[in-house]
Amino acid sequence: MKTPPHEPAAACGDCPRLVTFRRANRRAFPDFHNAPVAAFGALDARLLIVGLAPGLKGANRTGRPFTGDHAGDLLYPTLLAHGFAAGSFGRQASDGLRLIDCRVTNAVRCVPPGNKPTGNEIATCRGFLRAEIRAMPRLGMVLALGLVAHRSVLKAMGATPSPWPFRHGALHHLPGGPILADSYHCSRYNTNTGRLTPAMFADVIASLRRALDG
Repeated sequence: MKTPPHEPAAACGDCPRLVTFRRANRRAFPDFHNAPVAAFGALDARLLIVGLAPGLKGANRTGRPFTGDHAGDLLYPTLLAHGFAAGSFGRQASDGLRLIDCRVTNAVRCVPPGNKPTGNEIATCRGFLRAEIRAMPRLGMVLALGLVAHRSVLKAMGATPSPWPFRHGALHHLPGGPILADSYHCSRYNTNTGRLTPAMFADVIASLRRALDG
């Protein structure tokens, strides 16, 4: 079966540093997914959530975005609470969770060393994000989790980032495109330092719920 243009092939070799890291992880963690992580959710969803990259022992292990690490422990229960998901979240891809009118992806599809992709890796992977946005016919809102995702989404849509600065809780009404919403990334670092609280994140998801329902 041919890989669709919005998903990298399992053996994608576009980013040499990430390929080297992937091979090392296969030796160190042979039971992990250790491949580009595909998006989760249907292409006909109206909401697309874009994170940074798979976590080493999260999505790189489970094969599903934001699954198996702290970020997912905040993201998916919040989506469940606001009607963007159904079922149960159990920190593994086989938990039975399903998304409703929502799709989750990352700006970079392979786990980077230290969770820090380079500028070239972000730019290289942006082609998949651009194709994904174009493949979503009902897309009305994009939620960018963090500055890297915010900028990558803007560039994927052909917009210049400078007129649309990242700001937690902001809604950017892009001309001719979906609304771009911003949130601090739901990472362990941000929640541990208090930059992002569960209540703050719930407020962002609730605002998207109201915008789509309205």
